[in-house]
Amino acid sequence: MADTSDTGKARDTGQVRETGQARGTGQDGATGQEGATLANLLTEQRRFPPPDGLADAANVSGEVYQRAAADRLGFWAEQARRLDWETPFTQVLDWTNPPFARWFADGRLNVAVNCVDRHVAAGRGDKVAFHFEGEGGDRRTITYAQLLVEVCRAANALIGLGVQTGDRVAVYLPMIPEAVVTMLACARIGAVHTVVFGGFSADALASRIEDCDARVVVTADGGFRRGAPSALKPNVDEALTITDRVRAVLVVRRTGQQVDWVDGRDQWWHEVVDGQPDTHVAQAFDAEHPLYVMYTSGTTAKPKGILHTSGGYLTQAAWTHWAVFDIHADTDVFWTAADVAWVTGHSYIVYGPLANGVTSVLYEGTPDTPHRGRWWEIIARYGVTQLYCAPTAIRTFMKWGEQYPDQFNLSSLKVLGSVGEPINPAAYIWYRHVIGGDRTPVMDTWWQTETGAHMISPLPGVTSGKPGAAMRALPGIVVDVVDDAGNPVPDGSGGYLVVTEPWPGMLRTIWGDERRYVDTYWSRFPGRYFAGDGAKKDEDGDLWLLGRVDDVMNVSGHRLSTTEVESALVSHPAVAEAAVVGANDETTGQGIVAFVILRGNAGQAARTGDEDTTGDIVGQLRSHVARQIGPIAKPRQILVVEELPKTRSGKIMRRLLRDVAEHRDLGDVTTLQDSTVMDLIGANLAANPGAED
Repeated sequence: MADTSDTGKARDTGQVRETGQARGTGQDGATGQEGATLANLLTEQRRFPPPDGLADAANVSGEVYQRAAADRLGFWAEQARRLDWETPFTQVLDWTNPPFARWFADGRLNVAVNCVDRHVAAGRGDKVAFHFEGEGGDRRTITYAQLLVEVCRAANALIGLGVQTGDRVAVYLPMIPEAVVTMLACARIGAVHTVVFGGFSADALASRIEDCDARVVVTADGGFRRGAPSALKPNVDEALTITDRVRAVLVVRRTGQQVDWVDGRDQWWHEVVDGQPDTHVAQAFDAEHPLYVMYTSGTTAKPKGILHTSGGYLTQAAWTHWAVFDIHADTDVFWTAADVAWVTGHSYIVYGPLANGVTSVLYEGTPDTPHRGRWWEIIARYGVTQLYCAPTAIRTFMKWGEQYPDQFNLSSLKVLGSVGEPINPAAYIWYRHVIGGDRTPVMDTWWQTETGAHMISPLPGVTSGKPGAAMRALPGIVVDVVDDAGNPVPDGSGGYLVVTEPWPGMLRTIWGDERRYVDTYWSRFPGRYFAGDGAKKDEDGDLWLLGRVDDVMNVSGHRLSTTEVESALVSHPAVAEAAVVGANDETTGQGIVAFVILRGNAGQAARTGDEDTTGDIVGQLRSHVARQIGPIAKPRQILVVEELPKTRSGKIMRRLLRDVAEHRDLGDVTTLQDSTVMDLIGANLAANPGAED
């Protein structure tokens, strides 16, 4: 048996113990509920009530749920009035043409003014808007007054390049302040921005430019990643050989790399922007004026351009940021550790935090450059009070070990957040204990690119947290879990997560394709929004997200969620991270195949080829899952790997793991952060047939 003593400690949090509290239903995966579409496997007994000091001073108390339920539209009108409106709205929601919503449609406002100007006008111009930290250690402190000047200059520059209200501007930048400035400058003049992640290829960039008809691209020579410059401008040059729509390219000098240049098209940011007037008179736009288009993957080769508009989106982004993270702008330092190109960055780096006038951290680089304590060093340096990041990052930190965060003072943290996928209970406990010192509530948030802002989340001063559960819909949001026929499932059952009432931050359509919008989100359960996620209601009625329904496995007639099996695996002290897929099986329909990354001594044994130890661990893990969930969930095969295939945003690509498990040729791997991972996994699978039951 492997020595896992360094990772196998049960942690006494002062309220509960970490081990032995999550357990199976005892029904071998069956729910016993007729019509349920997903088996309800795990139960969770641990609870973490809000800290007294935080609860007493929290922005939001429990009464808000009743108030919002009694008058949902009145509740959202109240939150919209937290913004500054040049023309106040008189109608909250126009739902006369579902599923096309119009929120606050007769009101007029300017999003950039709400994010910057109004704070300066209120005498808070000296307040820090961003602490920028470059990967190489360069730093900039940008106040709201300085940000206003930069945004005005950029707005004037875009106008000088011929950008008009309603035009689209593509943004292809690293995580630097100019990305935020460009987004706000577009919002200021009524242009529509589409931000493309800097890790995407020239083809991906070209397809987005072509789809939304962008005529201007803002980019950089490159950015810094893992200690080295990473070029961006060459991808723009290549993209513009594929599409001929772009007339101007504005280039930020970040790395100093040599770049090719097209006279008459390419212009340096510092030459065009820095010399512009530092004032600009902003005009107000209709609340339904388009703010941005964000592309997300679809079931077809063509990505979906998700359209968000101004008034409703900013209302929900600002309120959820203020409520879910308990933001006190005078004292807090907020950090969303994500890329501004994703919706998390749009809503919780740019629009939500700036609308609330808080100080934020903007970090360019990776968590392990130049050392594995970089995040914790940043938190200690700036006194970060709220940290918002993905479970995949948390599990990576678990794998690296506690010695890195233990080197830094993290006592400034008061709220932790999780985004992007369900957080398994073991990662939740580690996050709360190691990073939060057992005093910080963990906000497990569910939302999507399409929803624009948080939909399901605990509230830090109200909710007794439950590891692994997103808990309940936020005030003003109405969701349900339904079976195949669209009927609500009872507590203790699983099914499809739907939103039953329109919400302010909702997508308005798919850019240029209203039929696809209706077919994709509103046709499966007519009158209700469904975007493909499974969920369960536990015995308390709290919500657990179970991942994409595409990831559901059908084992001997039981529909099992990959999320719950992965959570059971990660609850074993030797496992740092796990991914589970269903592979074709002649006997059971599908068999469960698990890919696990080990930590501590167990991981070292696997890396050095100690087959006896690895075999022992595999046997332990199969038995562990059977104890935690039931025999039906015991993996047919477990493969120990060093890494999992992840996109550049950190999401595990289970589709590729299914290809490997079923011995098929791999599909598209261009979005992987490291495509060589699949070669290693394939080789390991071929070399370890004995891992199969």
